[in-house]
Amino acid sequence: MAAGGGEAGRPYELVVFGASGFTGQFVVEEVARAAAGGELRGPCAVPAGPAWPPCPPCPGRVRWEPPPGGLRGRAEGRSGEAAARPGEGSEALGVGDGGLRCAGKAALGAEVGLLLCDVGDAASLAAMAKQTRLVLNCVGPYRFFGEPVVEACVENGASCIDISGEPQFLEGTYLKYNEKAVEKGVYVIGSCGFDSIPADMGVLYTRDKLKGTLTAVESFLTVKSGPEGSCVHDGTWKSAVYGLADQDNLRKLRKKIGYAPVPVVGAKLKRRGLVFYNQEFKEYSIPFMGSDVSVVKRSQRYLHTELQETPVQYGAYVNVGGLGSVIKLMFAGILFLLLVKFSFGRRLLVKYPEFFSAGRFTKEGPTQKQMDGTSFTMTFFGEGYSEGQDPQNGKPNVKICTEVKGPEPGYVATPIAMVQAAVSLLEDSACLPKGGGVYSPGAAFSKTKLIERLNKRGVEFSVISKPEV
Repeated sequence: MAAGGGEAGRPYELVVFGASGFTGQFVVEEVARAAAGGELRGPCAVPAGPAWPPCPPCPGRVRWEPPPGGLRGRAEGRSGEAAARPGEGSEALGVGDGGLRCAGKAALGAEVGLLLCDVGDAASLAAMAKQTRLVLNCVGPYRFFGEPVVEACVENGASCIDISGEPQFLEGTYLKYNEKAVEKGVYVIGSCGFDSIPADMGVLYTRDKLKGTLTAVESFLTVKSGPEGSCVHDGTWKSAVYGLADQDNLRKLRKKIGYAPVPVVGAKLKRRGLVFYNQEFKEYSIPFMGSDVSVVKRSQRYLHTELQETPVQYGAYVNVGGLGSVIKLMFAGILFLLLVKFSFGRRLLVKYPEFFSAGRFTKEGPTQKQMDGTSFTMTFFGEGYSEGQDPQNGKPNVKICTEVKGPEPGYVATPIAMVQAAVSLLEDSACLPKGGGVYSPGAAFSKTKLIERLNKRGVEFSVISKPEV
């Protein structure tokens, strides 16, 4: 899906690549909401297809056009009808033989063009990148499908953001494309979804709210679901399977990049055990296995080396419930780690995600009711040194607690985060790092209005307890 109103020679302000995919359809809906809310500025109108009545105009930068045919994003993507998932009381965007339709509470405004391109066809990707300022890449697993999109964008002068939680892809992109992105003046920003904007921007928010010097933060993720339960689409499962199987190559990649060590300022943050009882939440916690720690570390390294800011140590954990939940997770985790080491085991894990994840990952993904009943809270416990205290001497003497909370992480909060990151890139360009390059969210958006934008869209940052000495 492409949204119009770009600079001269580039008819589209942004393109959603993978708009027909499971996550992509929700990103398309969120782009429509951003346009309807005036975040993407300019006049708009919705041409009606022959089978559907027209929608009233609404403010937005883009105008939605009736597409001439189907929508295709993945190499194995579908063509023909590519409808979003209309839920009760929600907006829905559908593309079919009749053209474009919008339904629900808000009318969709803006210009939607259709670009047919295939991740396996470099010429089609280049043609896409030449027509837009920014590509929102929703096609994963990124280790298989991500690099051709990045290459097409960098070579053809378009910025690119993704929602990858795959450290090897993210850091490999930095190694291979950072210099070229700087040369071209474009931005490649990974992890702009639930992985890892809440964590990365949450650490920066905590730092900014502490009166003094923040030196260490731990975050604890809690996901709550309603009576329908919750689950995740198996695309995320596949990324985890192949990512954990390739840990050795990730270590080699990091050695090749030659990262400068991030200095430890203040008291060293102690690592917690594989399982521990959390007194704050009265339940058991385990280390969070996502990309948050590696992404935050990249941001802190950049902010320290380039802006001379005090680096913050970070640990990420997830609350899992009572002892019964811990035992189930241990058995599932051991089985997963055994199978992921062998090719036949990986084939089994990919083929039967629902069985091996005890129903947490499915090929169908969550239902609308499951998404409506699910939310997350990420709580940050920070410590540091009050104003006038030297962080190099003595123990931390000030603490703060903040949180980021929002709707269902994978397919509600992730599209919100991705689209607001896109809006910040387009609208807050003067506040971005100068000259382009490959960045993590915290490095790219630390001086922008991203947190303010997220707060308005329901991913809320707040102080729970003010700094206490």
